Amino acid sequence: MVTDHAVDAHHGPEKTFLGHPTGLFVLFFTEMWERFSYYGMRALLVLYLTKHFLFERDAAYGLYGAYTTLVYITPVIGGFLADRYLGARKAVTIGAVFLVLGHLGMAIEGDPVQTGQAPDSGVLNIFYFSLALIITGVGFLKANISTIVGSLYKKTDMRRDSAFTIFYVGINTGAFLGALIAGYLGETYGWAYGFGAAGIGMLLGLIVFIWGKPALRGAGEPANPKLLTEKFLGPLSREHSIWLGAIVTTFIVWFLVRSQSTVNTLLLVAMIVTYVYIVWRAVAKLDPHQRSRIIVALVLISTNVLFWGLFEQAGSSLNIFTDEHVDRNLLGWEVPASMFQSINAFYIMTLGPVFAGVWVWLGKKGWEPSAPMKFALALVQLGLGFLVLVFGSSSEAMTPVIFIFLIYLLHTTGELCMSPVGLSAMTRLSVTSMVGLMMGAWFLASGAGNAVAALIAQATASGGEGVGQVLSVYSKVGWFAIGVGVLFAVASPFLTKMMHLETLADDAAEDVGTVDTFGSNVDPGDSAKTLG
Repeated sequence: MVTDHAVDAHHGPEKTFLGHPTGLFVLFFTEMWERFSYYGMRALLVLYLTKHFLFERDAAYGLYGAYTTLVYITPVIGGFLADRYLGARKAVTIGAVFLVLGHLGMAIEGDPVQTGQAPDSGVLNIFYFSLALIITGVGFLKANISTIVGSLYKKTDMRRDSAFTIFYVGINTGAFLGALIAGYLGETYGWAYGFGAAGIGMLLGLIVFIWGKPALRGAGEPANPKLLTEKFLGPLSREHSIWLGAIVTTFIVWFLVRSQSTVNTLLLVAMIVTYVYIVWRAVAKLDPHQRSRIIVALVLISTNVLFWGLFEQAGSSLNIFTDEHVDRNLLGWEVPASMFQSINAFYIMTLGPVFAGVWVWLGKKGWEPSAPMKFALALVQLGLGFLVLVFGSSSEAMTPVIFIFLIYLLHTTGELCMSPVGLSAMTRLSVTSMVGLMMGAWFLASGAGNAVAALIAQATASGGEGVGQVLSVYSKVGWFAIGVGVLFAVASPFLTKMMHLETLADDAAEDVGTVDTFGSNVDPGDSAKTLG
């Protein structure tokens, strides 16, 4: 039911629906369609490369890794431009326009490449440019749309947590439906139908966002609109210059995305510089307890690389494994492999509230595990997922589909121990002056995880295309993850002690500011689609 809520001097009475500003539901549907397009395309990408363009798996995994790595790096730039100049609403609009163009460009597939032939260079360049448009679009949209969610509420508004929960439902609904619908259309009727569905989804998201602008009631507008109208680059205003910069960035990414080694080198340099700067700031500027917390945060960030390196096999090697080595027959219907990528979003939707409730219940009993222990649990479950799949697989027969459901189940429960906990830990362990830097390091590490994921996927193809090589790599990484998880569990008391939780209250003013900053600026969907 839509009702009038509060009166704003500039925008009149606030319209509400189910007790929340109607603007929340504009953002809900915008982000739902954006996630629909992203995860729909993600489900098809490696299959498209290997079946339509006939890429070797090593090259397909490398391109996929470069793409997903850049998707995590560009939001750092987009978030900076939104905070400094554009405001979140204009940044989301720019991002949505680029995403629509990119996803629709993906639908231009050309004729399938025949064995022994090379892909058409024109079609291939359109494909690369479409990926670049999507990467640039995600950079502007990803973190900034959740900024607007936070801006709809005062920092003391008790509805904030509920609002992000509703928003989180939109994220996972889009991810679930995207893999199901775009995956089915792409593999059943043709790649253009799947990618086209993703593009139409993003177009619907852009239409909803523009149509619903009045419902946002000024949320996400630039702090200083005059800055945007000032001449900045010759006759161009600062806002037009940012649009031009986005176009130039797209051309740069167009070349970067096809070079896995270049992307990995840039990422490595960025991470080294970021780590060194964080350590220098911690040593030079912080007191001993604050410094210890930053060190623990860096340890947790480093673990992030390993977790996503293994988890993100879902879109690459695990996708191919499901396509070729799993009995996908359900009730007489052979389910397209890409549709199985919807399982993770389904588990998140059903198990996310359960985990949130369990943590609260354990906290009241004084039994809640520390953040480092939750990371240990996440790594152990991640490793077990791979070992369960290896256990249920054979080189002589197709793998029963139940083992795909089980690996996604264990990886999702691990994700629920890792992603929201890690994001929360970054805000809790950082001082206000460094929280943006620490969040940037967290997302850089997520990008590094995707780069590592590509290397692991390439290892599954290094010994040929037999299932034995895949299972050998999965067994090794599974045991490695469990081993690191056990070591993390052993180190957990020491790391928890270094967090100095007993003096955390001394930094209450900083922590409150930090949590508010995080709540209004970080996308709870990230790669993991979980609420931080």
